[in-house]
Formats: sequence, C-alpha cells, structure tokens
Amino acid sequence: MIGLISATAAGAAARDRLAAAWPERTRVYEGPVGDAVRTAFAQCEQLVCFLATGAVVRLVAPLLADKRTDPGVVCVDEGARFAVSLVGGHGGGANELAREVAELLGAEPVVTTATDAVGVPGLDTLGFPVEGDVAGVSRALLDGEPVSLDAELAWPLPPLRVSDRGGAYVIRVTDRAVEPGEREVVLRPPSLVVGVGASKGAPVNEVLGLISDALREAGLSAGNIAELATVDAKADEPGIVQAAQRLGVPLVAYSAEELAAVEVPNPSDAPLAAVGTPSVAEAAALVGGGELLVPKRKSERADGQPAMATCAVVRRLARGRLAVVGLGPGARDLLTPRAKAELRRASVLVGLDQYVDQIRDLLRPGTLVLESGLGAEEERARTAVAEARKGQAVALIGSGDAGVYAMASPALAEASDDIDVVGVPGVTAALAASAILGAPLGHDHVSISLSDLHTPWEVIERRVRAAAEADIVVTFYNPRSRGRGWQLPKALAILAEHREPVTPVGVVRNASRPDESSRVTTLLSLDPTTVDMMTVVTVGNTATREIAGRMVTPRGYRWQEGAQ
Repeated sequence: MIGLISATAAGAAARDRLAAAWPERTRVYEGPVGDAVRTAFAQCEQLVCFLATGAVVRLVAPLLADKRTDPGVVCVDEGARFAVSLVGGHGGGANELAREVAELLGAEPVVTTATDAVGVPGLDTLGFPVEGDVAGVSRALLDGEPVSLDAELAWPLPPLRVSDRGGAYVIRVTDRAVEPGEREVVLRPPSLVVGVGASKGAPVNEVLGLISDALREAGLSAGNIAELATVDAKADEPGIVQAAQRLGVPLVAYSAEELAAVEVPNPSDAPLAAVGTPSVAEAAALVGGGELLVPKRKSERADGQPAMATCAVVRRLARGRLAVVGLGPGARDLLTPRAKAELRRASVLVGLDQYVDQIRDLLRPGTLVLESGLGAEEERARTAVAEARKGQAVALIGSGDAGVYAMASPALAEASDDIDVVGVPGVTAALAASAILGAPLGHDHVSISLSDLHTPWEVIERRVRAAAEADIVVTFYNPRSRGRGWQLPKALAILAEHREPVTPVGVVRNASRPDESSRVTTLLSLDPTTVDMMTVVTVGNTATREIAGRMVTPRGYRWQEGAQ
C-alpha cells in the first residue's frame, strides 16, 4: 500500500489525482502532517509526501531502521514539477515509484541512486537474492574498474558492465552454498525446484528439516529455491503449505495424471496407492524438466516412527528470453513504456542499424548491439534466437509493431519452446497515419503490402480485389519504390472498379517524425509518383468522407441523417 500525505491545497489536489488513478494501491492519510507520516510509515510499503524534502527528512529520520525493510519515500513539490526519490530507492522501490508518479503527474522524476543515474542495473534490483560486497562491487562497476562475471549458471541477466580481462571484483552466479569472498557478490537466481511429498499431518518442521538436510548435503543454497512442488492432493497439506510460506516461495501443485507421466528413477507403490502416482517428490520436481541433483529422500524422525515427508531437488535450466519489441512509427513519445523497459532489460539487442540508432541512448551501458542493414531480416531473426538459446536476455526490434510486416514472424519461425518469447506491441504506421488523417479506420479495414519481394503479385492482386469487392478501407504498406513503380497504379485501378473517383485517399509520409507530411486527396487525383517507401496510403470505402480536411469513415456503415 502507498500512503499519501499532503499539507496544502495544491498538494492535496495532486494527492487526489494519484488516489483517483490508483484506488487499489493508495491510502490517504489526513490530520497533522507529522502524525500522518509516522502512521503511514508504520503501515505502508511506500509513501508519497506532497511536502518539501527538508520537512520529510526531519519527519522520517527518527523512523529509519534498515534500508532493506524501510518503506520507500517519494517527495512531490508544491507545483508538482518534481517527484524525488528520497529514501529506499532500491529496497523500498522509491526510484521506480518516483518515475510512475512523475509520469502520472507530468512531473520530472529525480533519482540520485548512482547505478540508476548512469544506467547500470543495481545488483540488488535483479529480482533474486544477492549476497556479499554489493556496495563495493557496485562502486567498481560505476568507476569502470574491471569486474569479472563467474557464471556457474547461465541466466538471462541485464548488461552488467563486466570485463573479459578479469579483475579484483567478481560477480558470481551460482546455486551452490558458497560464502562470498572479499570484493565478491553472489547472485542467486531461482534455479532450484524442490519436490515434496508428505503424509497427512506431517509437521512443518519435519518438512523444512528434510529440505535443509537435502540442500546442505548436496552443497546447494536455499536462496536459489524457485518453488516447492507437490501433487494436487497435497496442495492444502498444512506442513507443506507452511514450509513454502517460511521459505518465501510459491507452492505449485500438479495432478496425479501429470506426475504419473514423468519418468523418475525411484517410483514407489505407496504414493501410487495413496494419491494415484508412483512418484510425488521426484516427479513434481522434474515435471518442468531439469537435472535431478537430489533423488528422493525421506525425513528422519528422532522417535523412530516412519518418515512423514519426502523431497527431491532439481536444477531447472535457465531459459533464455527473447523480447520482440515494436518501436512505433519513430517518434519517441510513441515508444511505449513497456518497450523502453524491455530495451533496458536486454543484455543483447538485435536490429536494423537505422532502428538501433533511434533508441541507442535508451540502452544500458554494456549492452551487446548486433546490428545489420536492410535485407538481412532472416539473419537478424536467427541471430536473436541463437543469443536467447545461450541464456541471454535479448531484444529484437522492429518499427511500428514488430508483429506487423516486421521481425516477429521470422523470429518466431526460428524459435522453439526452449526459450521464453515476449511480444511488445507498438504503434503501427497505419495507426499513426490514421490519427494524422482523422479517422479513416473507423470501420472494417485491411492492411496490404504492395511489395512483391516476398509475396507473388498474383496473390497481392487477389487480396486487393477482395478488399475492393468487400468495400473495406485499405491501407497500403510499401506502396512504391524505385524498382516497383507500377504496383500502386494497378492496385488503385482495381479499387476504382468498385469506388467512386471522389473516394477520399490519405497520403502520409514519415508519420510522427520531424519531416512528417500528409494530405487528403481522391482516388482520381492521387499521383502515384509522389509516393515512396516511407509513405502509407489509405483508401476509403464508399462511406468514407472528407470533413473539414479530415478523412472520416463512420462507425456504422451508413451516415446518420444530416451528416455531411
């Protein structure tokens, strides 16, 4: 919960905007400011104070205990011009909260945490446990000192500015039970799955003791546990549920049928009779694949009674991550926040050189950039998938929406189920052009590329004719190039067989870019020689009209009575 505190009418107005935008996330604290801050500090995970930073410093200073548990505090000034991350930038999430608040209020986020300020990911912000000299290694990264990466586990990490030459500082990625050395940080990604079986009434301490013993003897760390897994018949078993809660990991349950289909080294008749599968612990740990590090073992009881719990441990191999990112039509403010986040998350960026230039400033230092020129789409797709298969976090970029005449199709044709794929939508050229022209896509519409480099003209012509006969608004991509001058006139002639010469046609070049140009003309008057590959041509249907210089297609097929 985010506590909201204000002292003035202006502060209250900005406070209420946040409260209205985030009704489920926020709570307004009224009354004397000092009392409100102290109460919110004790009750909330984060605070937004619409007060001077000096006042907030004096109020929260006596309350601070530990940066790992203190709430994050953000200050917003009286004019709502700045959102300042004051306390708990990483641990309390204040840096990200400052950015969110600033975006909502139209303010400027102020983040002074050194790693955030220069674009280096904080080692304590990667989403999994970190041990050792975090401050020292982070400082070395900031100062450009050699920091080596010792990755016993391949894991998709953001760029960490590490050196190939080695160095006095080390970032170690492991699930082994090791103590960090001097000038060393140990990152513990969620690589271990612990399968658990238990008899009815098994005590939580017996379950936890069994898991602890299994990990210790295998030289593994509990900090790397991703989840406990069991059969669905035991999903409510108190000892298992409480064990997951104490370990701070989710409990995942599978049906007996799913577990019975998993090949295990140590099947047994007892669980088959009890819950319908010959294995619970091993099968539950192995159902998602991976390497069995600890075969099934039973708990040991001091009273000599039969064991009530079993467990097995599997190392689940890291899956590389491929984000296929649409950059939009070119304007920075049409690049989505999700796209920006994926660009900053990626350790490898793959893209067309001119698109890379558009967003190079958004990449974190150390990002590996693999760029190539026009015509290398399939090569870029293969490269992106290959990098993801190495366990990397990869962003493959395309203009507009990456799934529309762009890189998603060739990439997904190369990808298999051994990597995670994330699609990030973008504003397409057709949508950007439509917004400039007015509302030409107000009813059914279709996009057709006139490039016959990948599609035979016979197929393109058949699609244009179908759109013409169906009276659908058509947006033409790739309408005309130096070597393809006849396709657009031919397509327009096909449409003219079914539409009046005065049918509105919108022509937009370089939509949303500094040299953007647009005009509304007619099917009869359009001069194809004025069109090039940077242009989108939108041809209306029989109901489309030009109104006040704008191109409009009604939501209903017929115009309302009295419409012009």
